[in-house]
Amino acid sequence: MLPSTDFEWDAPRGFSSFTMAIRCLRNVEPPAVLYRRLEGKENAILDFTTEKQVFQLLGEHRIAARCLYYDETCRIEEYYDGRTLTPADLKDSTVLKGIAMELFRFHQLDPGNLPDRTFFELLHDKWGPLARTVLEDQCHQFPPEEQVMCDELRAILTDETASKVRKCLPSSPLEFCHNDTYHGNVMMLTDGSIKLLDFEFSCLNHPAFDFANLFAETVMEHGQPDSPYFSIAEPGYTREDIAVLVGHYLDCGTLTGVERRIELDRLVDEIEDLIMLSDYMYAMAAIPLAVQPIQKIRFIPYAHARWNRFLSAYEKRFREESCGQSTAVES
Repeated sequence: MLPSTDFEWDAPRGFSSFTMAIRCLRNVEPPAVLYRRLEGKENAILDFTTEKQVFQLLGEHRIAARCLYYDETCRIEEYYDGRTLTPADLKDSTVLKGIAMELFRFHQLDPGNLPDRTFFELLHDKWGPLARTVLEDQCHQFPPEEQVMCDELRAILTDETASKVRKCLPSSPLEFCHNDTYHGNVMMLTDGSIKLLDFEFSCLNHPAFDFANLFAETVMEHGQPDSPYFSIAEPGYTREDIAVLVGHYLDCGTLTGVERRIELDRLVDEIEDLIMLSDYMYAMAAIPLAVQPIQKIRFIPYAHARWNRFLSAYEKRFREESCGQSTAVES
């Protein structure tokens, strides 16, 4: 065993788990690994055994990093040398092509041992009880203004909200999806290739959500100097940006001509509709983190802001649909 002085450790980082790069100062193989301490697994979408099998399958197909060790407390995996993406990177067609190619390869897989329920069903079942405990039993721990937010956030747990989420979902077939494709979960390696990260939410879903989540997260600005340590910008992406990504994705398949055009329009429409569900998802995810935060962020204001973005987008989306139907009847 090598002495500890033969290693360098990066500072831990991460949102729902801590990760740390460990580099050996001697000539060994591999020269570096990524240690991931598995935090917050009480809200895991998959059980431990299924999640481990999924990650190992992804590693076999070189979509995930090669797994070197895996138990219920931590994972040690191949180290990727590069950087995570920023929102600005999503304006680069070459980057979008790399993401599209990785997502296409991902969506082709069929692990076979996945739950037969969809991501948003599992999300409600897994995170709902945790969120309810925080909002109903632990809200007294927060400042008065956040306690008011907790009262308003309880609506996220209702059957009415579950119905709204279902109404947002398309009728297209389900596939194996990543479900957490924000730019921080995508890396550009030093050789320019693109790799996906963090597969803890991977299960059955509509593929359009993987694209929607990618663009929705570009409006979130973390690391702000003052409380609540985040802000929300106006969307900087356009329908054309989304179409570029979808076009690269379809280039990986066999569709051509009119069929390809129809599929591109369908996917772009679905993505624009599903962007609002990114706000719903992260509102649900943030609430259980509010009691024991692992980042410098006020999670109740964060959840509250994202919940209200979901409500606003939902009302706008279906108000427009209702107006369109009324106009068609009058015609």
